[in-house]
Amino acid sequence: MKINVEHVAKLARLGLTEQEKDKFAKDLSAILDFIGKLSEVDVDKIEPTAQVTGLSNAWRVDESIKREAPSRKKILDNAPEVKGGYIKVKAVFE
Repeated sequence: MKINVEHVAKLARLGLTEQEKDKFAKDLSAILDFIGKLSEVDVDKIEPTAQVTGLSNAWRVDESIKREAPSRKKILDNAPEVKGGYIKVKAVFE
């Protein structure tokens, strides 16, 4: 398959020498020819596949954990800065 390397290079904003253009033209043509071989494969009896490993998402209910007052106090005591009963952290978005 023939490919217009100059056009692809322009789209990718690449400056190519004449040697590079020739090399890439050969390489890209070889790649596209190889991919074209996939059309020769008979897939009539093959079922479409979306998931090949059999894995599925494992979802759990998002539940808060109630902490006992001594445990909460211990956590807040170890925090570098506390404000209003919560651990104060730096702003992520300003």
